[in-house]
Amino acid sequence: MSPSQPDEKSQAPVDEQVISQQPQLIPVRSLAAADSPRLAGEIEEHARTLAESQAVLPPIVVHRPTMRVVDGMHRLRAAVLRGDESIEVRFVEGTAEDAFVLAVKLNAEHGMPLSRQDRVAAALRIMGSHPVWSDRRIAAVTGLSPGAVGSLRARAGGTSQLTLRIGRDGRKRPVDGAAGRLAASRVIAETPDASLREIASRAGIAVATARDVRRRMRLGQDPVTPKLRPNGLDTTETVSERSEASAPTPSPFGWKSMLSSMRRDPSLRMSQIGRTLLQLLGAHLLTAEQRQDLIGAIPAHRAADVAQMARFCAARWLQFAEDVEGSAPAARGGAGEQHVRPLSSNA
Repeated sequence: MSPSQPDEKSQAPVDEQVISQQPQLIPVRSLAAADSPRLAGEIEEHARTLAESQAVLPPIVVHRPTMRVVDGMHRLRAAVLRGDESIEVRFVEGTAEDAFVLAVKLNAEHGMPLSRQDRVAAALRIMGSHPVWSDRRIAAVTGLSPGAVGSLRARAGGTSQLTLRIGRDGRKRPVDGAAGRLAASRVIAETPDASLREIASRAGIAVATARDVRRRMRLGQDPVTPKLRPNGLDTTETVSERSEASAPTPSPFGWKSMLSSMRRDPSLRMSQIGRTLLQLLGAHLLTAEQRQDLIGAIPAHRAADVAQMARFCAARWLQFAEDVEGSAPAARGGAGEQHVRPLSSNA
């Protein structure tokens, strides 16, 4: 199996492991000690407290193939201290690795809480047994934050060959966020009218990421954010990146297809103001060759003035984009109207 291709077993959420609902009474001596996530082992005082309470102990969880306790070592110890010869058990199937994951999850959710040191050690072990699991998925099991799991993974290394990870929902997503964003930009270029869900599904990214890629493309920005670029693992924003955020530059991703789709839209091409808008958009999409030709024709004493006017125009268009996005619901409500008034000469 290639490291880049997760196996089917790894895709099944640990919550779906079948734990028998009907408890069985089995001899205490038939059970093996737990493969416990607790580095210091069980707390004897807690087990004695349970034994002295004389309360009915809930069934423990046991991995049937190995007869190891998955959850309930304190209860098992309490039963031994009471002199009980048998204990109620609920069995779980699956691999020993999955049984350990379940042990971590159950111990993190109830009973004696795991220490942070226990959780960190458990997270590192799960990274080794389930390397294709995402940071969020491991975090959900161990009770650590996704950021903490990501930091542990970065320090541990050893998963650089993986190209995909599996999230909490069982879906595969690319490890390289830049690759996913570039894939989404290609989908948008090929199918400008695709829904966010379709873009996300075809590119293997989250819907929120697909929305951000489409927004950046509409603003003329690179679909890959600065921190995801090969030379952009930055902790400090560069001047050029600040310029990109305030004054978008033309992008090669999908503009021709997007503009072509807009020109075929009757709600735009059948109204005077819609045609004017399409003409303005088309006129302002400078290619690299056009930019170079214009730069070569600018006299030196006017370079500063031209640059200032270009920034002013870019700021106006950026404000226009934000206004359009902000008024989108109202615009959809009036989509059936045919505008015939000419565009103001002061626009």
